[in-house]
Amino acid sequence: MGVSNNITAILNFIALLASVPIIASGIWLASKADNECTHYFRWPVVILGALILLVSLAGFVGAYWNRQGLLALYLFCMAVLIVLLLIVLVFAFVVTRPDGGYSVPGRGYREYRLDGFSSWLRDHVTNSGNWNKIRTCLAESNVCGRLTQNYVSPDQFFAAHISPLESGCCKPPTACGYNYVNPTLWVNPASPMSDADCLLWNNDQSLLCYNCNSCKAGLLGNLRKEWRRANVFLIVAVVVLICVYLIACSAFKNAQTEDLFRRYKQGWV
Repeated sequence: MGVSNNITAILNFIALLASVPIIASGIWLASKADNECTHYFRWPVVILGALILLVSLAGFVGAYWNRQGLLALYLFCMAVLIVLLLIVLVFAFVVTRPDGGYSVPGRGYREYRLDGFSSWLRDHVTNSGNWNKIRTCLAESNVCGRLTQNYVSPDQFFAAHISPLESGCCKPPTACGYNYVNPTLWVNPASPMSDADCLLWNNDQSLLCYNCNSCKAGLLGNLRKEWRRANVFLIVAVVVLICVYLIACSAFKNAQTEDLFRRYKQGWV
């Protein structure tokens, strides 16, 4: 195995390692209740990470056993996967750039409005056809049930930094003036007409505020928060993959030159 192929093999091993945080980020995203209920956000990162791992493994095999055809296929496939991953990153950054959250006096958590998020997210997540399925999924999850286990007194709950999804779906908006009994049980609204969601709140644990706009906004807030965190790891992985790819292209050209020189020398001898 030539020096250039040695370098390519090492680089592909590094690319293989770079696929691990991509897969891990995808699995972490997929494990969240909001991504579990919005299926089209759930698996693309995991699938891309798995494909990068397989292509890197093919490149490593091609470099180690000097299979030029396999190396050429690796370079082509890796270029496609890097472009796809960049598209996912740019798309995720653009659609999660606006933040629909706002602070509430005397509360540790934030509340959310739909008009604070990108129109693409609103249209594709909260339209009636999709939301009916998402709402049912959220109601069947344990998103709100955990709150009653973690917080007992009003002071504990009001000071808590709960997630956007919990803030939007598990309690009525603060502006409604409901009195706290526990995190998912509220009574006696003081100003029920201050927000359209006030009339939609229901103490039935299968209903709560799952029909509210605040719940839709909370879901978008959760998606934004989680994808922003995942993007940090994905950006690092993409930078590593691009650097590895550029060096691998140079090493592949050098390997071809070495191979041609060796053949010429053998023919000359």
